Amino acid sequence: MTSLHSSAVADSALATRIQHLSFRVREAAYALPIELVREIIEYAHVTAVPMMPAFIHGVINLRGNVVPVLDMAARFGFELTRPDNRTCIVIIELALGESVQRIGLVVDAVDAVLDIDPSQVVPAPPFGVGIRTDFIAGMARGEEGFTIILAIAQVLSLDDISQLSLAVLNGR
Repeated sequence: MTSLHSSAVADSALATRIQHLSFRVREAAYALPIELVREIIEYAHVTAVPMMPAFIHGVINLRGNVVPVLDMAARFGFELTRPDNRTCIVIIELALGESVQRIGLVVDAVDAVLDIDPSQVVPAPPFGVGIRTDFIAGMARGEEGFTIILAIAQVLSLDDISQLSLAVLNGR
């Protein structure tokens, strides 16, 4: 009976863990809740859309749907990503009122799906005045340092999402 009990305890512990997709942007580890992720695709041709902020690469055609593509590195203040053989586009879905918006996120590499125990997540430390931490939902401790869990709604502000929606409409 102890094996049944220990199995139930293990199942209970797994149930409290939350799955996240981990990826790299300029050597830093980031993660998003897996329920936002629809698919991961190889970086391919992105059509530029005029008058967009620098961090918006443009749009892609994903099985007949126009999907705006955002460069995570540029959004975080780094130079635009120069795609290589590990560069991917992570397709996420965000609920915007009554509609759902698909957005592609350019990342340097996708690492893994992580089971993150909430007890291993700490809040972002206060970095001081002028340093934005609103993008950070938490920081998960791991063997090789921290993985920054993104608050994707803050990474993409409402204005950004509106601009992305306009890019989709203009791209059709």
